[in-house]
Amino acid sequence: MENNTSIETGRAIGGALFIALLLKLFLFDFMITEGQSMTPALKPGSILVVNKLAYGLRFPWSDRYLLWWGMPKQGDVVIFYTPSRDLVVKRCAGLMVNHTFIALGDNRLHSYDSRSYGPIPVHNILGKVVGI
Repeated sequence: MENNTSIETGRAIGGALFIALLLKLFLFDFMITEGQSMTPALKPGSILVVNKLAYGLRFPWSDRYLLWWGMPKQGDVVIFYTPSRDLVVKRCAGLMVNHTFIALGDNRLHSYDSRSYGPIPVHNILGKVVGI
């Protein structure tokens, strides 16, 4: 009897971990901010909730979206990869041609952003910040 309870408990824990992993890989993620580029809106050490499905569906290991259902809007705070593959958080300042956008930090004096590395392909976006 005790052995069956242990097996059932192990399966429940394993199932919960599997579901949590799927949620993290495809739906939501949590990230911690570093640096001053988004102050005062985001202070260093802020924990961000990121909606990975805000603009489309992508596999975590892919650098392209499989399906698109939205584009970032001006003012959206997004997580994306820079051309040098750094993962950053910035505000979308506007969409451009060829599915690119301009990303700017709120703290313009202390932000390495599109003013330095140019427009960003929307495929580089990992998700939209939906909570702090």
